[in-house]
Amino acid sequence: MKFSDIQYQRPQLEEVKAKLTGLLEAFKAAKTAEEAFDVYKQYDEYGNSISAMGAVAYIRNSMDTSDDFYDQEKAYFDEAGPEIQELSQEFGKALVASPHRADMEKEFGTLMFKNVEMDLKTFSPEIIPDLQEENKLCTEYDKLIASAQVEFRGKTYTLAQMGPFHEDPNRATRKEARAAATEWFMGQRESLDRIFDDLVKVRDTIAKKLGYQTFTELGYYRMQRNCYDETMVSDFRAQIQKHIVPVSERLKAEKAKRIGVERVTVYDDALDFLSGNAKPQGTPDDIFAHGKTMYKELSPETAEFFDFMLERGLFDVLTRKGKSAGGYCYPISALKMPFIFANFNGTSGDIDVLTHEAGHAFAAYRAFDIYPSDLQNGGYETAEVHSMSMEFFTWPWMEGFFGAQTGKYRYAHLAGALTFLPYGSMVDEFQHRIYANPGWSPAQRNQCWLELEGKYRPYLDLDFDFYREGRRWQAQGHIYERPFYYIDYCFAQTMALAFWAESQKDFKAAWEKYLQFVGLAGTKTFTELVAGANLQSPFAEGCLNTVAAAAVQWLDGNPVEDR
Repeated sequence: MKFSDIQYQRPQLEEVKAKLTGLLEAFKAAKTAEEAFDVYKQYDEYGNSISAMGAVAYIRNSMDTSDDFYDQEKAYFDEAGPEIQELSQEFGKALVASPHRADMEKEFGTLMFKNVEMDLKTFSPEIIPDLQEENKLCTEYDKLIASAQVEFRGKTYTLAQMGPFHEDPNRATRKEARAAATEWFMGQRESLDRIFDDLVKVRDTIAKKLGYQTFTELGYYRMQRNCYDETMVSDFRAQIQKHIVPVSERLKAEKAKRIGVERVTVYDDALDFLSGNAKPQGTPDDIFAHGKTMYKELSPETAEFFDFMLERGLFDVLTRKGKSAGGYCYPISALKMPFIFANFNGTSGDIDVLTHEAGHAFAAYRAFDIYPSDLQNGGYETAEVHSMSMEFFTWPWMEGFFGAQTGKYRYAHLAGALTFLPYGSMVDEFQHRIYANPGWSPAQRNQCWLELEGKYRPYLDLDFDFYREGRRWQAQGHIYERPFYYIDYCFAQTMALAFWAESQKDFKAAWEKYLQFVGLAGTKTFTELVAGANLQSPFAEGCLNTVAAAAVQWLDGNPVEDR
């Protein structure tokens, strides 16, 4: 069955409540561990069937935000989700208090129960209206960004379609394009300020109702951070500033010289070579044809996976009017289908989608047979290790996408992995400051962002009011929709660089280690997975310095002739 053939049917809330209530009572009444196992399996399968319909509604709404039907279905799940969550929480309470817990832990391990206990700290029935409001605000932001129409040189573009102009070798074009895109954001600044202000307030209200001083502690529980805390994250950011910011400054200074500017400005930052960045060759069909070859040659596991994705039509990658911005992989456990959503725009980012999001999808595909489904997904940082590492493991096949420009791609990809780390850390520190000060005005938030720009990206010259006013963060959807997520990319990038370094020495051994890491899915914590792969933890003193040194050594030894 293809994704397009899936028959969507709205789960009726009252029916869902009745079914879940019945399963809850049956679980509580279970006299033996075998009975408890059986009821839990029914609960797991039924919950996945409901989630599958929510996933289909979300994906089809992303594909066309102007589609009234799926717009209404997305709104329905925004409303119904918190009410369904109430019953899921009740089942969670019964699970951790079950007299059969010891037997279930022998079968499933203790991590699932630890995660359920954390999840129970994120909800109470009194916050249902607040959760519904939070969902609505996130949807409003997403639709606003998807609606963007940027006027540029007599034509109208989406934000994604503006991507190639931002890396045009002609500096005047880059500047004009950046001005046009930021003009759209400035035109929406009142809405962007209001949406985020309301989000901060409702999240702070939720946290206070649950007994937390600030949203930050609740945010960590929501992210299921089960093996590290806020202090460890803060120490990691300090290591970024100590070891990576100086490397980034050096790399950006070298780029400025390479592209013929005195200092990198916001409209220069996307360009890596004066002759132009590496661009994929051929049509989207050509890209997918080589992708099929790449995954066939990489391993039997990836060959099977990619064939499955193509046969089931589990991609939507072409940008168009009304389509949501960005990209994602959405695993649909009940149907054993991971769906990849993206916005191709003719830049090297199109290939990154085929490797990054495919890394997510490959991990999901491998995990669908793990039972129960709660163990199919690791933490967010674990999931990003899957994707960011896949970007590097596919390096040997880049010539099929970039031809003579492959050297450019590899150089920019590796340098970009390093220079991303300060930006990701900046996003995280910004969010910590925001939720510690929920009463801040929009101007105070913008001032905070400006201060952090100087701390983490001192090499970057700001231009246009959008940047000078400290509004760059409003283009980062995670800040609105996924609080405290962004640092997970930094942890994962660190581990991906470690996998890359090992692959440079022994590709086969590194790939086998990666397969083992992926195969464990959510059965172990992030730090346990890292230790099991015999990699240095990103929280360990010196880890960042080690991976940065290996990357810089490669970059210094592989200069690219800019032609």
